[in-house]
Amino acid sequence: MGNNTRIEISIGEQTLTLFNGPDTVKTWPISTAKNGPGEYMDSECTPRGRHVIAEKIGEMFAPNTVLVGRQPTGEIYHPDLRRQHSDRDWILTRILWLKGMEPGINQGGDRDSYHRFIYIHGCPDDVDIGTPGSRGCIRMHNADVIELFDQVEEGTEVLILEG
Repeated sequence: MGNNTRIEISIGEQTLTLFNGPDTVKTWPISTAKNGPGEYMDSECTPRGRHVIAEKIGEMFAPNTVLVGRQPTGEIYHPDLRRQHSDRDWILTRILWLKGMEPGINQGGDRDSYHRFIYIHGCPDDVDIGTPGSRGCIRMHNADVIELFDQVEEGTEVLILEG
């Protein structure tokens, strides 16, 4: 899409909107942190403010590929896996790793989004989307995160708003 592409995430509305210049390309439902907005390390909150996509991970992965430490485990998600590993925070299909752009707010020290491993990522399709429920990341349905992934580049601006 080019360098006029940007993303706005609304924590209040639980939506992610992709823009090309002033035009809305598409809006998807998401799930942000169960603990609400916040920037501190180990808070399990979704950080606010200006970010960029620092890394895109998973371009060739099959839908429902299970990722741990940003690497495929060799597993394809299925509800039986959830029963076997009920403690996992399921990160599936694609990762857009975010880097904060505001020193002291979401960049550096104990408020660093990149070092907190804040992603936009896929999740099991039976996970509730549209209400907060993550550990800080932005969850999307797998088909949605693939669609978004294919339209953005590293360096794409991401604005996370509380409202």
